[in-house]
Parts: sequence; C-alpha cells; structure tokens
Amino acid sequence: MVTDNYTPPTGPISLSCSDWSFPLLQHEQALDLIAALGFTGVDVMLRGNKGGSHIFPEDVVQDVPAWAGRLEERAGSRGLEISDIFWIPWTGFEVMAPNNPDSAEMERGRAMFNAMLELAVRLDAPGLTVLPGIDWPHETHEESLTRAAVELGQRAAQVRDRGLRFSIEPSVGSLCHSPGDAARLCELAPGLELTLDYTHYVSRGFSEVEIDPLLPLARHLHARGGADERLQAPMAANTIDYERLIDELDRAGYDGYLTVEYVWVEWENLNDVDVLSETIMMRNRLRAKLVARPGPVGIATPGS
Repeated sequence: MVTDNYTPPTGPISLSCSDWSFPLLQHEQALDLIAALGFTGVDVMLRGNKGGSHIFPEDVVQDVPAWAGRLEERAGSRGLEISDIFWIPWTGFEVMAPNNPDSAEMERGRAMFNAMLELAVRLDAPGLTVLPGIDWPHETHEESLTRAAVELGQRAAQVRDRGLRFSIEPSVGSLCHSPGDAARLCELAPGLELTLDYTHYVSRGFSEVEIDPLLPLARHLHARGGADERLQAPMAANTIDYERLIDELDRAGYDGYLTVEYVWVEWENLNDVDVLSETIMMRNRLRAKLVARPGPVGIATPGS
C-alpha cells in the first residue's frame, strides 16, 4: 500500500556509516569519527536490553521528542544526515518479534514500534529498519512467515502514512533463511522493503547472483567484507564484488545510501576484525567506484 503523501526519494548514491560500529566510544565520539571519515550520513541503531547500541529504545520511549532533539543536534552539528533508524527490540530475536505468537508480547512490540516510528519521523529519517521475526518451534516455517507478513504489512502501511519507508533486514537467525524467503515476505506484505546486506546470505553459501534479484526490493544497503562461513571478514578475505554490486544497483535504479557496517560484537565472531581500518578500506573502495561511474555522487571529502 503506497499512500498519496509518499514520494520515493531521488538523488545520488551516498555513503553512510553505522553508529554501532564503534561501541567502545561514547555516542558523540563515534559521530565525530564518522564525520571525520567523510561519511555523508549515519545509521542510528536502537537495540534493547543495553544490547550493543549507544541509544536504547527503552530510554527513548520515555521521552521521544527530547531524544529526537538530542539526536538531531548530535548529527546535524557534525554535518551528518540520519540515513536510517534501525530498531532491534532486544538481544534475543524472539522478544517483541513481529510474528511473536504471544498476543501480549505483540502488543508490547507494537507500542515500542510506534515510538520508534515517531522518532524516525521527528528526525526526518528516510526510513525505519526492523528484523523480520523468527521461526517458532511449534509451527511450520510457512506459518511463522505468514504471521510475520500480516504484521509487517500493517506496519508498512503505517510507516508510509507518515511519509517514510519501511524495511526488514533478512539476517542470520531470522526466518529469512534464503533470498526466496525475503522476496516472499515482501510479496505477502505490500509496501515492505529490504535493508539488504549480502554478507548474511554469502556467509550461508548463497552466491551473489542468487541475492541480486532482491535489489529491486532494497531501500537501504549495508556493506562490509564477507565470505562463505564468515558473516564479517576483513577486506583481504572478502569475496563480495562491491564494484559489480554498485553496477547492479544502478541497473535497479537505486538512489539511497550505502552504509559501511563493520561491527564489533561477540555474536557470530564479529569481534575478530579491526573495525576502524576495515571501515576506511571499505569506504575507499566504495568511494572509488562511485566517483568513477557516470552520474551524481553524494560523497563528502573524507579525512585520512
């Protein structure tokens, strides 16, 4: 469902960075670093239960306008645009999942979702990203996926009524085990789009060509090194052809952000790379390709 007051964005592909890449810094320090590296935008994560983000949804829900003002000042004073709001309700994927079979848990998730949407609207973010839900042990994969589609379709309509876009990240550990699952979920939930990160599927043995059909469904993209059996890999071990991917994005008419998203957490051994050095190398690689291709480029002049 696309409402009358929704207008798709137009413009060049721009580079952004995730604020959760640098969890050992204070949030303001992380934003200082992201700005010094020359990124145009910053993705802001809110993960519950103090789960690795700088900003926690359980705090924001207490005073959304105040937190919107803080984040707007923090980003704007550094010349950064908010490129995405990524909300993960809890450290465990089952808590407040959009397909949780517990009605009380679903209502709790909807209330928190409403607060995160209000935050994204106040920050004039282009969109809001969530996780798609999980497979529940007492039911079939199709039943879990269908329940997720119903709830996500309703949320997509709600987000677009506010003039934003709404997407899921088909991640490791979610019910989107394959690119086909992600595509089917978008088909069943009109208005739902993807925040696409090739590493989640490449690390599980899927080829880039098998993931490419998802590009027309993508409103936002994450970029980092990845390889078979490695959800995050240093550039020296990376197997993803990002130059080819940018060409495919151009063919798909993509004009959003490419967010460099190296992370430092224990889950999936994502703390075994030098996040800062890898972020700089990925930035340089993406920037070189974007500058060389025809058309407008939304890239600031990076620092060293």
